[in-house]
Amino acid sequence: MSNVKVQVKITFPEPLVRVPLLARMVRQFDVDPSIRRANVEDSGGWIVCELEGEAASVERGVAWLREEGVQVDLLGDLLEG
Repeated sequence: MSNVKVQVKITFPEPLVRVPLLARMVRQFDVDPSIRRANVEDSGGWIVCELEGEAASVERGVAWLREEGVQVDLLGDLLEG
């Protein structure tokens, strides 16, 4: 399997701000996030990051974040590694 990198913006609603979703995604899906920008407050927040891992793992990790109630927007093209 080939590794990919994809840049995303993850937007957290207020109830999920204190939930360690990125840490869970790392452990559960073996995806490495590289945070580029972030603004997180008690009322909500967003993180722009690059997700790296096997293509299927990244896809499953993004789908899982969405299922958890997080908005995930693709910011650029998929970069094959």
